[in-house]
Amino acid sequence: MNLLKGPSARAAAGFAGAAVVLFAIAPLALSDFRLGLLAKYLCVAIVAVGICLAWGRGGLLTLGQGVFFGLGGYAMAMHLKIADAGPGNLPDFMQLYGTATELPWWWKPFANPLFALAATVLLPMAVAALLGSFIFRRRVKGAYFAILSQALAAAFAIWLIGQQATTGGTNGLTDIQGFFGYALDDPVNQRMVYFVIAAVLLLLMALARQLIQSRYGELLVAVRDSEERVRFLGYDPANVKLVAYVVAAGMAGLAGALFVPAVGIISPALIGIVPSIEFVIGAAVGGRASLVGAVLGAIAVAWAKTALSEEFPAAWTYFQGLLFIVALAFLPGGLASLAGIVRRRRAAAEKKPAVIPVGEAA
Repeated sequence: MNLLKGPSARAAAGFAGAAVVLFAIAPLALSDFRLGLLAKYLCVAIVAVGICLAWGRGGLLTLGQGVFFGLGGYAMAMHLKIADAGPGNLPDFMQLYGTATELPWWWKPFANPLFALAATVLLPMAVAALLGSFIFRRRVKGAYFAILSQALAAAFAIWLIGQQATTGGTNGLTDIQGFFGYALDDPVNQRMVYFVIAAVLLLLMALARQLIQSRYGELLVAVRDSEERVRFLGYDPANVKLVAYVVAAGMAGLAGALFVPAVGIISPALIGIVPSIEFVIGAAVGGRASLVGAVLGAIAVAWAKTALSEEFPAAWTYFQGLLFIVALAFLPGGLASLAGIVRRRRAAAEKKPAVIPVGEAA
């Protein structure tokens, strides 16, 4: 009976409930258009899973996740544009903006679907490993790490904008029509993409939970709370943080790759400083230390952006910033911490000794 009430049983029940909602209720209750929007929000939620691991557990304020999201997205989009163009043809934007008669050399490997799929995850992880090794071994942390990661996002977006002939410049890679042989204008195939994204989200949540519950997860929290003590115990905090940073980058890259067939576009506007901050805001509002909270917060903030930015386009950015400040200042644990606060207050109230009137005591 105790096994049925343990954390593992509750987690299994939660995953089962999420699967029912994502695979049964949502496709029946939502139109094709709304289901497509939900697929987009789930991609943002995948990024939030990595942020929960790196920031919520490891204390790494990753304000540059847009870089890894973009690397995965562009790797997938490059392959799909080559496939849409057909053998021997250039992608449409290269014919319009460029003067080349053949694919650039760094585009050619992405014609292979296996290479492109592997690159969506391994390329962001490789970049994160290189940067993380340089940053963490020099003991850069806190606000300095956040500023460096944000500067990286800005530099990457600027570089993409300047490569009009090979990356589409400001417009990015647009009008993606197929996904490994399936036409994306077919509602049935769009639902297939949604199901793939939902399955990947649940799998990555399960993987992140295993990491958090493992000995490595405990070590990551220890590094966050007291890095010097962990170093005195014989562990290298740089390696511990590097693993979390690389795993979060791989998740962001996979999210970007899935975002491309869900939306049909990837551009610098989706991977710069502002999107990177939006990823963090969603996790902060929901609860950066809670997988469920980070995922639900990311979905809620992404939905609010779609709904409110249409009505209040000039004020939405300010509202996002205010939301982030309020969440960090007054509710550091996010909305997920509200249940814990309520439980602690109830427990404190129950333990408070009853006050006996003086007359009755006599």
